[in-house]
Amino acid sequence: MEVFIERCAGLDVHSETIVACIMTGRHDDELFKQTETFPTFTKDLYRLLQWLESHEVTHIAMESTGVYWKPVFNILEDFFDITLANAQRIKNVPGRKTDVSDAEWIAKLLRYGLIEKSFVPPVDIRELRDLTRLRKKWIGHLTSEKNRIQKVLECSNVKLSTVISDVFGVSGRKLLERLVEQGYVDEVDVETRIHGKLKAKKQMISDSLFGTLNEHQRFLIRQSWQHIEYLEKQITEIEERVDLLLQNYQEELQLLMTIPGVKKDTAAIIIAEIGVDMRQFPTSQNLASWAGVSLGNKESAGKRFSTKTVKGNPHIKSALCEAAWAVSRCRNRWLATKYWSIATRKGKKKALVALSHRMLRIIYSMLINKESFKEMQIS
Repeated sequence: MEVFIERCAGLDVHSETIVACIMTGRHDDELFKQTETFPTFTKDLYRLLQWLESHEVTHIAMESTGVYWKPVFNILEDFFDITLANAQRIKNVPGRKTDVSDAEWIAKLLRYGLIEKSFVPPVDIRELRDLTRLRKKWIGHLTSEKNRIQKVLECSNVKLSTVISDVFGVSGRKLLERLVEQGYVDEVDVETRIHGKLKAKKQMISDSLFGTLNEHQRFLIRQSWQHIEYLEKQITEIEERVDLLLQNYQEELQLLMTIPGVKKDTAAIIIAEIGVDMRQFPTSQNLASWAGVSLGNKESAGKRFSTKTVKGNPHIKSALCEAAWAVSRCRNRWLATKYWSIATRKGKKKALVALSHRMLRIIYSMLINKESFKEMQIS
């Protein structure tokens, strides 16, 4: 088998140790192989760097196991061509398995050019990715706390949610604050705390707030309310940080926002997850497969058994499905027409994934050509 890389190394990365195997030489009869084990402390990572440089290693491969690869990658990325490999695709052959044999196997696969690189975005995109994922987590906690307050209100027979569509809007918050303060809200308080169209529902709102809210329930609501205020402050700080990191990607951000159903938050997630340099993905089909919105292909003896989507990046997949659901409710849109065409035949869930697939391939083309979204005419 032809050797593609003369000086390479395979790293088997664990929580406490890194097993590194160096292979150098153009032909198998002149192969030099050496294996060393290093702890994962920062000073030992720099010692690993010096050891690799002393053997004039040019390429490195390692598994993407958990988060253990990240500190190693951060220190070595400026000095070597690093291939981060999918652990599923470089499994060792059955037999005796040790950390040393795993490191040798990784180095051997890299030497013969048999490892496909995983996508690792640049540092600023990685930072943006951390922020958008954290924002999503905080928003989930925020929704949980709001649901918890709704549950306590229902238990005390306060039916505010049946009258006001958004209990946590401006008027709803003022009413809840007064309710927590004194345990009840009279008609005068209602009149001074509601705005706009809600004034026509003044009597219904007063009736809905008449419940049996006791001190224990007020304490529970107060605890959730304080957490909501804290989470909202945290989310605001994250969004400010996201805006700062997006300053270098304003062109791509504006392009993505021309797609129906894609707003600023969704566009930020797309940039954070796939980056802006589409040369990382050979084709739009590769990108769709990486994101997990492509149909699977399980075929044997001429029979096709399953088309279930493969596991991909859950963050970009969920963002695209949300955007697809938003665009499905837009009138006179070509993408909405495609969604309902598929939904009538295969159901809404499959239609969402299909539309997400189409939108991602459109995004790939837009970022490659630096062109805004062009709406197709509905025939």
